[in-house]
Formats: sequence, C-alpha cells, structure tokens
Amino acid sequence: MTKAKMTVAELEAFLREEFPQAFASGEILIESADGAASLLRQPYNERMLRPGGTVSGPTLMALADFAMYVVLLSAIGPVGLAVTTSLNINFLRKGQPGQDVVAAARLLKLGKRLAVGEVQLLSGTSPDPIAHVTATYSIPNID
Repeated sequence: MTKAKMTVAELEAFLREEFPQAFASGEILIESADGAASLLRQPYNERMLRPGGTVSGPTLMALADFAMYVVLLSAIGPVGLAVTTSLNINFLRKGQPGQDVVAAARLLKLGKRLAVGEVQLLSGTSPDPIAHVTATYSIPNID
C-alpha cells in the first residue's frame, strides 16, 4: 500500500495557500486522500447547472482535474507545479440537480515525470457514474 506524503489537513492547508482560486472558497471538500486514491465532494449549488437542469461539463471537468491533483499531491508531497498534460472525459449520464457530485480518483501509474490516473464522477448516492475521466499529470524535476 502506498503511504501518503500529505494528510488531508496538510493538503487543505497547502491548497488554500498555493491554489486559493480553486480551493479557498470551500466549494470542494476533500473527504480522503491516501497516496493512491482520493475522494472529493462538491456540494450542490445552482451555479453547477447548465441550461436544461443538468450538472455542467465544466463543473465535472474541474472537479475531476482537482481530484487528480489531490491524489497526486498526496502521493508525491507538496509539488505545486505538477500540471495536467491531458484530460479525457466521457459523459455517461445526466448529473441530477440537487445532488452533490463526488469524485473518486485513483492513480494508475506514478513515474518520476508523469502520473496517470482515472476519476469516476458520481451524482448523489447513485452507484452509477455520470462521467469517467482519464488524466495525465507532468511532475517537475524537484532535485
């Protein structure tokens, strides 16, 4: 089992300091992160909806990207300059209004310079994913 290099409390403090535009508002909650997987929750807000009453694609993509960033930081430590190099999303079904969106991310491969992972996005308590995401992150040389 992978040992986390940052606890949830350390991740939250780091993200509030280094990435306030995405995290300081408190709209995304880190429920767990253990160096191999993370679980994030975005509580429902009407700003998440697109016309037609479904959770918007940009909301889902941002949450998935953030979940990957959190699991990666939990695995490698506070490396703020790790960046997304690719993100692919498949929208599977409508995200329901009034429901929180949950992002379950896991690392598939962690190398010295690249990390690959996947994220399942869920709406409320339904076990059926509303989107599936794969993402690659570039890890800067920190020597």
